[in-house]
Amino acid sequence: MTTTAGLAVALVAGALLLRGTLQASLTREVDGTARQGGREVATLADGNRPLPDPLPVVAGTLTVQVLGSGGRIIGASPGADRLVPLLAPAQAATAARTGRAVQVDGRPFGIPYLMRVVAVPANGRMIVLSAAAYTQVSDSMMALSRALLVGTPLLLLLLAGATWLVVGSTLRPIAALRRGAQMVTATGKARELPVPEARDEVRTLAITLNDMLARLDSAQRRQRSLVSDTAHELRSPIASIRAQLEVALDHPEQQDWNQTGRDVLADTLRLARLAEDLLVLARLDEYQPSAAPGTPVDLAALVAEEAQRSAGGRVPVTARTAGPCPVTGEAEGLRRMLRNLIDNAMRYAKSRVDVAARHEAGEAVLTVSDDGPGIPSADRERAFDRFVRLDDARSRAETETGGAGLGLAIVRAIARTHGGSAYLEGATPGCARSSASPWPRTSPR
Repeated sequence: MTTTAGLAVALVAGALLLRGTLQASLTREVDGTARQGGREVATLADGNRPLPDPLPVVAGTLTVQVLGSGGRIIGASPGADRLVPLLAPAQAATAARTGRAVQVDGRPFGIPYLMRVVAVPANGRMIVLSAAAYTQVSDSMMALSRALLVGTPLLLLLLAGATWLVVGSTLRPIAALRRGAQMVTATGKARELPVPEARDEVRTLAITLNDMLARLDSAQRRQRSLVSDTAHELRSPIASIRAQLEVALDHPEQQDWNQTGRDVLADTLRLARLAEDLLVLARLDEYQPSAAPGTPVDLAALVAEEAQRSAGGRVPVTARTAGPCPVTGEAEGLRRMLRNLIDNAMRYAKSRVDVAARHEAGEAVLTVSDDGPGIPSADRERAFDRFVRLDDARSRAETETGGAGLGLAIVRAIARTHGGSAYLEGATPGCARSSASPWPRTSPR
């Protein structure tokens, strides 16, 4: 509707402009003809000779009168009135001074059409009035007006129909996208939106929306899986605490309350660790890199500190550094990443754990290796998923390891927030865990 109204306004404006331009052009042509005839007669009057009677003009095209100093007609062309001038003397003098043409109805002068009258000054204070027929211009403008009155609505209908077809073909894919989006909203389930065949911006929009819906669906599935896994992980310690307390309350005389308290405390600590790990992952998922570059952190110093902290554990932890290894980041986050790697390695190591920090090709590389049973190459990437426990020799009983399958997920998340990466690779024997973080420049490894 708006487009049609705009087309109507544009067509009416164009028609009026065309009519006005053509009328002005034809009027100037008629005025020029009258003025040329008047100048020819004025040239005769300037020759100080008596004017011929009648005045010589092109027959049937011009009507000429010559007014004397008193405003009387002293010469006229054939068929011109010899008593009443075409313009009053005062009006004739004004027209001669300004050079403007005057439109006059010729019927009072016995001429059955409109005329354009110009006044040309001549010698001896004479004024030559020259009139040209305006009939052809009037007829042409009438014919043009009729054509515009008929043609403009027809052209408007034609353009409106073409616009409707073109806009309709463009908006139909958008309407299909809207219907698909409404179905997604109504069902709450992601589904692929229709992609038009035409390779235009609408197709690009549909592909982009489908990619967005796919990512949202994947994120939603991950969220549901996380909630399900979290509920499952919480169920076991809560059930254990409940069972122990119920048995203790039902049979208080048979209970070792110190042992029961220690068992309940162990399950409570397990819940606390799980809650803390989940909070860390939630914060890392929402992490947005800030404009601040961070603070310098020496990985080598962190390696030495964490190796010292782990002294006296199940297996010895050896720090291997060759001088400072500075990176830019958050010290507590990097410390937690290193601690998770060491704790994970200590659970499965047979006799030792080695930790190293070094610069390699412009990157800071942190390596934690052990001599445990290792992880098959097919499972090394899956090991970084949340709540994953691999069904092999490295997955000891949960009560022994105390893990919920979040340690390596936190390691990778922290590494990525620092512009690096984390991965597992084979070692002889066992497994090596590495994290690379750029300092001062590189792409993540």
